[in-house]
Amino acid sequence: MFHRNPQYVYLVNELNSTMTVLTFNDKTGVIANIQTLSTLPDGYAGANSCAEVWAHPSGRFVYGSNRGHDSIVIFAVEAETGQLSLVGHEPTQGKTPRYFVISPTGSFLLVANKDSDNVVCFKIDEHTGALGYLQRINVPKPVCIKFLTAGLGIHHL
Repeated sequence: MFHRNPQYVYLVNELNSTMTVLTFNDKTGVIANIQTLSTLPDGYAGANSCAEVWAHPSGRFVYGSNRGHDSIVIFAVEAETGQLSLVGHEPTQGKTPRYFVISPTGSFLLVANKDSDNVVCFKIDEHTGALGYLQRINVPKPVCIKFLTAGLGIHHL
């Protein structure tokens, strides 16, 4: 996932539950690894894999999904370096977050919890990046969510 500053790229590593920060030089095509952090809380020893990464439209936060821990990890972005610092973890209110998406306005994050047959909506705090639970709806085996844009307007929650 490219950050709004295309010099920074965020990569979620499915098999080892980490988030990697890369720098990208668009003139030379050179990519460099500058940081790798766990997506899991300290002390968590259960099975886990990751599925998705999104950068907030403001560029201030990066989010990743944990399948097993069933959470969204929240990182703050250092504007000058692109490096991440942990904000926290938000339970997805379901099992196996297969996919999540941030609304085009940056106000909401929706999670598709495949193994609990639900989609959960969270409000994003624009100052802290924290997620606040809003609503859960039943959807059989959701695996992807998209926001539609049509004409001149954006359709969102």
